[in-house]
Amino acid sequence: MYIKSPLNYTGGKYRLLSKIIPFLPKGNDSFVDLFAGGLNVGINSSAKNIYANDQIEYLIELYEYFQNTPTDEVIESINEKIKYYSLDQTNIEGYNRLRDDYNNKKNPLMLFVLTCYSFNHQIRFNNSLRFNTPFGKNRSSYNKSIEGNLIGFSNALKEKRVVLSSLDFREFDFDKIGKGGVVYCDPPYLISTGSYNDGKRGYGDWTNEEDHDLLMLLDTLNQKGFYFALSNVFYHKGNTNDELIKWSEKYNVTYLEKKYSNCSYHFKNRDSRTVEVLVTNYNMEEMQCEQMEMEL
Repeated sequence: MYIKSPLNYTGGKYRLLSKIIPFLPKGNDSFVDLFAGGLNVGINSSAKNIYANDQIEYLIELYEYFQNTPTDEVIESINEKIKYYSLDQTNIEGYNRLRDDYNNKKNPLMLFVLTCYSFNHQIRFNNSLRFNTPFGKNRSSYNKSIEGNLIGFSNALKEKRVVLSSLDFREFDFDKIGKGGVVYCDPPYLISTGSYNDGKRGYGDWTNEEDHDLLMLLDTLNQKGFYFALSNVFYHKGNTNDELIKWSEKYNVTYLEKKYSNCSYHFKNRDSRTVEVLVTNYNMEEMQCEQMEMEL
């Protein structure tokens, strides 16, 4: 039903699309995926204009390559790289040689092939912005499933009007999308540290400052007449994002796992629980009723 990114991006939202997409406003001219990552949410938007932004410029360059290169040529070039470096699930030497070549050339296609054979398909850079994910021995490879996802994703990038950018979220120009646009945010989660936000990857850490700045930005967008939806977690492995919980009280909260839909903010045995939420400045049921009334 949904287009799946060919990147197995850490924190990617493909598994939750059936719970997120129905809660996004329909019929809008503009949709912003502010922390695009694997772009699973943005690529499935039906908006006329889709803005996909991520601070990792190498990721955006990869999407630009997919967008501007015929899909069959992309597939052919991938297979040529695999053959040239003799890549399989056991050839670590070929993988390391490709990784060295990518770090010297920063060719976007090389980056994609690297992710296919990297540990858990991760994209990770060091502080010198050199790709440093280790080899995914006996686990990772380019396969028909990834190829099928790539074809659908690449075709969608060409068929839809997707505007790509690589900016810090505080630098994005929201004025260009116009009042009534939809802004979706899936930032790094403050209370769950991954390889993408541990402060050791060349792109800085996600701290209380960034978390606070994003919430203030969403308040501003609300005042200016934009719709927004924020993916985040209230609880994770015994940790609680108290500022987020307090801030969300003035908006609408949807629990993405129904078993938590009636839980209070204070419940026992949270150690192993991750409570994912979607915070919006609109009520989807009310919007649907208003739309039906307008159509009548």
